[in-house]
Amino acid sequence: MALEQRVDRLEAAIAQVLEALARLAEAQARTEQRLAELAAAQARTEERVGRLEDRVGRLEDRIARVEEALIRLADAQARTEQRVEELARAQARTEQRVEELAAAQARTEQRVEELARAQARTEQRIEELAAAQARTEQRVEELARAQARTEQRVEELARAQARTEQRVEELARAQARTEQRVEELAAAQARTEQRVEELARAQARTEQAVVTLAQQVGRLSETLGFTLEDLARELTPAYLAQRYGIVVGALERRFFFLDGEEVEVDFYGEGTRDSEAVAIIGEVRSRIYGRDVDDAAKRAEQLAPQVPGKPVPVLFGFVIHPSAREAAARTGAVVISSVGR
Repeated sequence: MALEQRVDRLEAAIAQVLEALARLAEAQARTEQRLAELAAAQARTEERVGRLEDRVGRLEDRIARVEEALIRLADAQARTEQRVEELARAQARTEQRVEELAAAQARTEQRVEELARAQARTEQRIEELAAAQARTEQRVEELARAQARTEQRVEELARAQARTEQRVEELARAQARTEQRVEELAAAQARTEQRVEELARAQARTEQAVVTLAQQVGRLSETLGFTLEDLARELTPAYLAQRYGIVVGALERRFFFLDGEEVEVDFYGEGTRDSEAVAIIGEVRSRIYGRDVDDAAKRAEQLAPQVPGKPVPVLFGFVIHPSAREAAARTGAVVISSVGR
C-alpha cells in the first residue's frame, strides 16, 4: 500500500515535471521563434550594414557584441537543456530546479526583449547614418561644384600671373635703368658731399669770422654807439618778409608789465602774415642756445594778451647753437644770425 502511494506521488510529481517541461518547451519555442525573428532581423541588418560597412565601421563592433550575446544565450540554452536531463534523473530536486529554470527563463525573455530594443535602436541609428550619408553625399556634390569654380578661378589667376610676370620683366628693365640712374646720382651725391664739406669748412671759417666781427662790433659799439640790438632792428624786417612772409614796420624797444613787474623787450613790432595780425617779440643774444629759445617762446606766450595779434618770438644773435634750431622747430620761434641765416 505504501509502495502504491509512493508510486502515485511519484507519478503525480512526474506529471508536474512533465507539465513544467511542457511549459518550458512552449517558452523555448517562443524563445526560438523570437530568436528566429531576431536572426531574420539580424540578417536584414547585416545586409544594410554590408552596404554601409565602409562608412559605419563602428556598427560592426556593436553587432559583433550582439552576436556574441546571442552565442552566450545559445550556450546558456544548451546548458538549460542539459540541466533538464539531469532533473529527469534527479526527480527529488526537479521541482526546485524547475522553479529556478523558470526564473532564469524569465530573465532570458527579459534579456531577449532588451536585445530586441537594442536591435531597434541599432536599426534607428543605421537610418540616421544613412540620412547623414545622404547629406554627406550632397555636401560632396556642393564641394565638387565649388572645386570646379576654384579651378576656373585658378585658370584666371594663372593668366593674371602671366600678365604679372610680363609686367615684372618690364619693371626689371626699368629697375636696371633706375639703378644706372642711381649710380649716376650716387656719383653726383659724392661730388655734392665733397662740396658740402668744403662749405662746412667755409661756414666754420665764417662763424669764426662772425665771432671776430662780434667782438669788433662790440668794440665799435663802444666807440660809435652802434649795438647788436640796432643791427637786429635793421636786418630782422627784411629777413621775416623774405623767409616767413611777415610784413612788419620799424622795430623798437618796448616795455610791458607782467605780474606787476616791468618786462623789457629788445625789439618789438606789429605786422601781418597772410592777412593775419602778428606781433614780433624779439630778444638779442650774442650766442643763442636752446634754453634761450624756450624762454623767449614762454615770454611771448605770457605777453599774448597784451599784444594785438599772434605773438611771434624772434631771437637774433651772432652764433646759433644746434640746440637753438631744434628748440625753434619745436616751439615755432624764429632764430636769425647776424649774417642773415
